[in-house]
Amino acid sequence: MLETLGALTTSPWIYAVVALSIVLDVFLPVLPSGVLVITAAAAAAAARAAGPVPGPEQVPDILALLVIAATSSVLGDMAAFRLARRGGARLDRAISRSRRLTLAHERLGTALARGGGALVVIARFAPAGRSVVSLGAGKTHRKVMEFLPWSALAGMAWAGYSVSLGYFGTQWLGAAWLGTAVSVIALFAAGALAAFVIRRPAPAAA
Repeated sequence: MLETLGALTTSPWIYAVVALSIVLDVFLPVLPSGVLVITAAAAAAAARAAGPVPGPEQVPDILALLVIAATSSVLGDMAAFRLARRGGARLDRAISRSRRLTLAHERLGTALARGGGALVVIARFAPAGRSVVSLGAGKTHRKVMEFLPWSALAGMAWAGYSVSLGYFGTQWLGAAWLGTAVSVIALFAAGALAAFVIRRPAPAAA
């Protein structure tokens, strides 16, 4: 599996795999989209350190990877947002059975109504946080322009963080495997911190 992933990172197909993984992990949070982005960025750093190679442009290209990761994040968010808006009673029942989802959706609605969409950005880093936020925004029938700018900011922040971890981690540590391992740990640490922030009780209204 590791050999296959290594070969994939030097193929143009890496862009399609990364994009598809990011779009779908809003529905299947178990997909390792963050790990894929970090691995591809680490491969780009290692290729640059090895020097230019003859033939086509080096793959993966770090700028292309950044743009694809951020764009795919927004597309996945909006797909979940639209689906939740049309989910009807079935989605309502599924959400009402989970106290955690219900609380998260209530907090999201309040935050967006007050212009506090920073919650969308923070949740992008938390495990399954993106799913809760995107589905919750659609479920509570938020306006597209209330949600889309924060989704775009969240996608850019997450993509920038993930790509930077893999790329600069490999440059600083000098080995792609070590840079990837340390970067994945840092990504999980950011996710744990984001989950802690989201779970904190909201301040009581005055």
